[in-house]
Amino acid sequence: MQNVLIVIHLLIVLALVGVVLIQRSEGGGLGIGGGSGFMSARGAANALTRTTAILGAGFFATSLLLGILAMNGERPTDILNRIPAGNSQTAPAGGNGILDQLGGGTTTPEAAPEQPAAPASQVPSSQ
Repeated sequence: MQNVLIVIHLLIVLALVGVVLIQRSEGGGLGIGGGSGFMSARGAANALTRTTAILGAGFFATSLLLGILAMNGERPTDILNRIPAGNSQTAPAGGNGILDQLGGGTTTPEAAPEQPAAPASQVPSSQ
């Protein structure tokens, strides 16, 4: 429902922008041209004014409806909250976070097995 209302809202916005740009302003605007047309200047002004008022009312109504739907709709959820918490047998001792549930081994220095130091005879010299 909300997606349909958003599409209608965007269509109204585009039509409203187009109608406002067509109207003749004090300086002429984009409604440039003489009296050559199918409508007189006065009739075109009345039709464009009426169309602007109707589109403005539609914009106002769809804006209110979208606001009401957003207020009463479901709250957005974080994707990390959708993963079920692991039980204590399968989760590592580090915690129940998302990275702990993915697995892949330990990366903390405390949990890494200690490597014995190489004897001095095996260390390559820098000559």
